[in-house]
Amino acid sequence: MLDLQATIHVQINPHPTMKLESIIGQLFILGFNGPSIDPTHRIVADIRDRNLGGVILFDKLLAKNEARNNITGPAQVKKLTISLQGHATTPLLVAIDQEGGMVKRLKAETGFPETASASDLGDHDDPTLTAIHAGCTAQTLNHLGINFNLAPVVDLNIFPGNPVIGKIKRSFSDDPETVIRHATIWIQEHKKLNILSCLKHFPGHGSSRTDSHLGFTDISTSWQEKELTPFKRLIAPASQTRVESLMLGHLFNRNLDPQYPATLSRIVIQDLLRTQIGFNGVVITDDLQMKAITDKYGLEESVCLALAAGADMVIVGNNLEYDPDFLKKIIPAIISAVKEKRIPERRICEAWQRVKNMKKYLSGSNRKRSD
Repeated sequence: MLDLQATIHVQINPHPTMKLESIIGQLFILGFNGPSIDPTHRIVADIRDRNLGGVILFDKLLAKNEARNNITGPAQVKKLTISLQGHATTPLLVAIDQEGGMVKRLKAETGFPETASASDLGDHDDPTLTAIHAGCTAQTLNHLGINFNLAPVVDLNIFPGNPVIGKIKRSFSDDPETVIRHATIWIQEHKKLNILSCLKHFPGHGSSRTDSHLGFTDISTSWQEKELTPFKRLIAPASQTRVESLMLGHLFNRNLDPQYPATLSRIVIQDLLRTQIGFNGVVITDDLQMKAITDKYGLEESVCLALAAGADMVIVGNNLEYDPDFLKKIIPAIISAVKEKRIPERRICEAWQRVKNMKKYLSGSNRKRSD
């Protein structure tokens, strides 16, 4: 048993002995306010004192109706990422949603290259064109010091009127082979520059009729098993590329789990994704501030349920709502959940091991990729 008042001894370098609080900090990716930071900024305290695992950058701050947030131009973003990493003792994930098309945080009006949507690339179905666009995105991120792109979307475009996928052109195609072909190119182009990628949204968001940002999303009657195909093929050890992480969608499917949405479901994460499909990379939640989750479970309970179910990293964007003290408050709550056995002790250590393994591949690491 772990002594929660002492330290956890895990054979992981470069920190063979770490306090539980520091391990928990590594399991979070947080958003924060502003285009710059100084030593008094709350995110600096999270990085320095709570060993925060990563940050996520947004161009807008929706919670305060502000048109500008972390991104105002190339030079500013590069300076910001350098400042963030300067406060970290463990390499920091600097994440962004830069899918292309309508879903992008780096926009032409703030000095960044134009990007094509996944739908447009899939329609052209030209591998060279996809490689050019994916390579341009990866080069931009690498120049800025952004090492984690929360893309590609591998949802099938089953319902073109889907408000959060099909309607805004986030899917390569309704055909699994087309999705796999272009997602593979996307991942390969990012790997050339040691930019991490993330498949999303497991187990498939393409058939949904509602937006999980806004409320409960039930795919029980619309989801098709073929939606798993891109995930299975891109995860397989024999695939041309192996992706380091996968994002869970806030999707309820009573045929998979009659009680919980995928983000909070042990059945979906452990039984389906880990055991049946064989994924051993980092499992990341979609933003837990989205109303599909918070309206029913609340943020603290959602975090604990997600970690207990098998999620390795939790995203709290601090964009839909803003709480600069979130990490300071959630770490004691997780420690209490471990003491009360609501989160198994081994889950925290498993998650940390996977996060640490993924960080070996970060841009600037001395360690070469093995795949």
